[in-house]
Amino acid sequence: MSIYPRVNYEMTEADCEELLNSMLPEPVMKIGSHWSGMDQQERANAAWKRLGDKMGFDHMTVQPGRGGNRFFSAVPNETEIQRNEREAKERAEKRAAEVLRLEKEISDCTAKLKELNEVKP
Repeated sequence: MSIYPRVNYEMTEADCEELLNSMLPEPVMKIGSHWSGMDQQERANAAWKRLGDKMGFDHMTVQPGRGGNRFFSAVPNETEIQRNEREAKERAEKRAAEVLRLEKEISDCTAKLKELNEVKP
């Protein structure tokens, strides 16, 4: 299984404000043994999920970025077809790199063998 590539994102000011507002404390009521509404973490997770759906990333993979509150990295959402295409491309690139490595190794060994054969005892 390959690791999905991370992508850098920048959210809008409005998106940033929505996220920050989702993390503010909100009054809740306890009715019987149940609490009404969502806690701060649930609201923050829901806001990240909405942003992920809007911008096309997995909201559970968000990591802070550089450059302020609006910048972050995450793993993009992929359809199964996109994932299969990406993985096939990664396999082809890996195979091509291995072919180049082996060709260089063969070339180096051939040169060394030629050098050894040219030396007179």
